[in-house]
Amino acid sequence: MRAHRIDRPADLDLVRESYDRVADNYVGMVLTTGIGDIRRHPWLKASIDAFADSVSGLGPVLDVGCGPGTVTAYLAERGLDVSGVDLSPRMVENARRLHPECRFDVASATDLDLGEASLGGVLGWWSLFNLPRDVLPQVLAHFARALKPGGQFITATHVGDEDAVRTEAYGGVPVRWTTHKWRPERFVELIEGAGLRLVAELRLPAEEFTGPGVVVMAERPV
Repeated sequence: MRAHRIDRPADLDLVRESYDRVADNYVGMVLTTGIGDIRRHPWLKASIDAFADSVSGLGPVLDVGCGPGTVTAYLAERGLDVSGVDLSPRMVENARRLHPECRFDVASATDLDLGEASLGGVLGWWSLFNLPRDVLPQVLAHFARALKPGGQFITATHVGDEDAVRTEAYGGVPVRWTTHKWRPERFVELIEGAGLRLVAELRLPAEEFTGPGVVVMAERPV
């Protein structure tokens, strides 16, 4: 049994079902448009490359909320011992189909059994914004404990002052989830409050299909 229990989000089942419904359309979008593929976005790719360089040789890396496994597979190509987990079984099915050389499992960020100081790196790459505001700090603290001293955490999320309730996504598929947006300063405070030290912060302006975002990399102090 996990020593540090994390509260279960009230809408977890709705979020899982929603991502199951949009999984195939999302994969098609990534493959045909490149949206969501870091190789098409030089600053996001640079952030992931910096993370990969920083965790090389530190031990296993976990991609939490891996979706169809695009970033997981990229890190594996970089030579990392990386695996991915996602809340959506359909996303994981797609990840396994597209990247059979990688390891993927179905799991929520709130229900991971991570050993103390067991990981060299953790990613929450555009995957933690559905977590309620009172649950995210618990998840971050769990990630911090799971990192080895010097281990790295990288995350990216949506910036804003108000939450957004989505009722359709990726081709008009009906969904039900809340995108919890954060001001960068407050988001960094949460990460530091979990026991991690800020390494870098990248702020991204709004683009044609996305609002503003922020990338944060932090580490467990040695």
